[in-house]
Amino acid sequence: MASGQGSANVHEGWSSRIVFLMAAVGAAVGLGNLWKFPYTAGVSGGAAFVVVYLVAVAAVAIPVVIAELMIGRRGRLSPPNSFLALAREAGANPGWRFVGWMNLLAVFLILSFYSVIAGWALGYVPKMAMGHFSGASPDEVAAEFSALLASPGRLALFHAIFMILTVGIVSVGLKRGIERAVRFLMPALLVMLVMLVGYAAIAGDMASALSFLFKADFSKIDSGVVLQAIGQAFFSVSVAMGLLITYGAYLDSSARLGSSAVYIAGADTSVALLSGLAIFPLVFANGLDPAEGPGLIFVTLPIAFGQMPAGALFGAVFFLLVLVSAITSSIAILEPVVSWAEEHNGMRRGPATIIAGAAAWLMGLATVFSFNIWAGWFPLGGFERFRESTVFDLIDYFTSNLLLPLGGLLIAVFVGWVVSAETTRKELGLENNRLFGLWRFTLRYIAPLGIAWVLLANVI
Repeated sequence: MASGQGSANVHEGWSSRIVFLMAAVGAAVGLGNLWKFPYTAGVSGGAAFVVVYLVAVAAVAIPVVIAELMIGRRGRLSPPNSFLALAREAGANPGWRFVGWMNLLAVFLILSFYSVIAGWALGYVPKMAMGHFSGASPDEVAAEFSALLASPGRLALFHAIFMILTVGIVSVGLKRGIERAVRFLMPALLVMLVMLVGYAAIAGDMASALSFLFKADFSKIDSGVVLQAIGQAFFSVSVAMGLLITYGAYLDSSARLGSSAVYIAGADTSVALLSGLAIFPLVFANGLDPAEGPGLIFVTLPIAFGQMPAGALFGAVFFLLVLVSAITSSIAILEPVVSWAEEHNGMRRGPATIIAGAAAWLMGLATVFSFNIWAGWFPLGGFERFRESTVFDLIDYFTSNLLLPLGGLLIAVFVGWVVSAETTRKELGLENNRLFGLWRFTLRYIAPLGIAWVLLANVI
């Protein structure tokens, strides 16, 4: 077994494979699943896009997910130290550990703004439950959202409450914190999602939603749509954030990594499609625009719920769903940083989590201010690409367009070319030479090309 800095006995292990899968699916299912994937599928060919997306998942996302889980389970440590352990085992340059440092930087920055956006949902749950949007006009709903964004105090407060929830779960450990949370939150998420699909089928225009999502239009499939499908597949399952490496480090050696990766990707895609069936019938029934992006959740849907029977109840359930999906992701996003801290100087989990959470909250204030007091400040405005990019836009661009694809590319190269075939075969437990050869070929050639295409498209 590879070993790196710190002790391989520092961390707890998952109590069962099913709990690990629930946690990993919870990590993958986030705010983007609730609007980005369904909308992208709808405007990009419906079922035709879904087919392209599934091919991208199989050829790009799943091979890298398997690689990340393998790095974690083989190293049994945080991302930087697992990379270092495997590099030493392979006789490679120890500088590979900097890929793990990239992972930690990415998750820290992502958590800082993810918590702010999740805080919006936190603020909307009581508003919906009290019928605040019942009968409200589109202008009134839009004004309500604009007023929220214009208030740094309210944004910072909701950001703080959400971060405290995240820190509270992670600080008490894997079994008492994360496992207990996902055992409750993931079934709750599924129940709420099914409830909302049922409500949408009764109160909304399900026929239009089904046509939007699943009517195949192959004429819309071009190189741009294929690129979009690859990018969506890559980001949707939380590749290159280090959280799958971290969760993999807690996995039992008997768990099958290949089938686990397929389950994670399959569940993530299913939740995204169900979200579309919960949202778009309401949008179409009210003659609203499905192309609103993030505004779909915080402007378009409150308008729809405000005009529908039992809209206050089901609107509150919807924002609880958004909040739950955000929490299951945020605890996974914070865990790699805490895992690394536990391995150094005997730092206890509680203080490590509080320090990391407080630092991410402070960093998140840059995102808070980007919507109000810094809204007119464009730090890199001298460059055409960033002419109107706020601090939040720049952080989002740096993580999503640079750190994550570059990290994913390097993970594929490291496991495909640096780690020996003997080591990877042993960790995967694949006796079938054909399956192993297919996975390794995909990881070495197809996945890096797909990710490199996404990376170049983002920076050129």
